[in-house]
This record gives sequence, C-alpha cells and structure tokens, in this order.
Amino acid sequence: MPKTSTSGQGRPKGAANKATTNARHAIAALVDGNIHRLNDWLEQIAQQDGPKAAWQCFMDVVEYHIPKLARTELTTPDGKPLQVQQVERRIVDPSK
Repeated sequence: MPKTSTSGQGRPKGAANKATTNARHAIAALVDGNIHRLNDWLEQIAQQDGPKAAWQCFMDVVEYHIPKLARTELTTPDGKPLQVQQVERRIVDPSK
C-alpha cells in the first residue's frame, strides 16, 4: 500500500475506536430496550437499599448513555487564567 501524508499518524486525539463505539451503541440499545422496566428496577433498589442507591444506579446507567461533559477552563491567549469583571448598567431618569 502506498504511503500518504497521513500514514502512521493514527486516530485523532479523543476519537473513539470501533470497539468503544460499538460498546456504547450496545449499551444504548440495552437501555432503550428496557426503559419500560427501568422504573420498576429503580423502585426495587430504592425499597431494598434506599433512594440514594437507586439514584446512583440511575446515574451509572445514564453515564453510559449520555457522556459526561469535560471541564472547560477559560484562559487568555498567553495561557493565564481569564479575569472576569462585573459590568453594571444603571438607567437614570434625567427628570429626577
């Protein structure tokens, strides 16, 4: 196979491989296929282990279906932390 300008560079940073993508699709299909049963399962967990355990179980399932957002840090062009300043606007009635 002839070499191209992108030969050997691999997958871009942050790009999921095929196995990860397939696993996420399989978990999503499992959740979607059992959504009608999920409420009953959560109620059973809440009765046995308490509502906190049921909530944690729900969040664990959701995490695979909806990925967590990465933390974003705002910086200036030179890499220093961005300083936020408050701007206050006042409307003044000139007749008073």
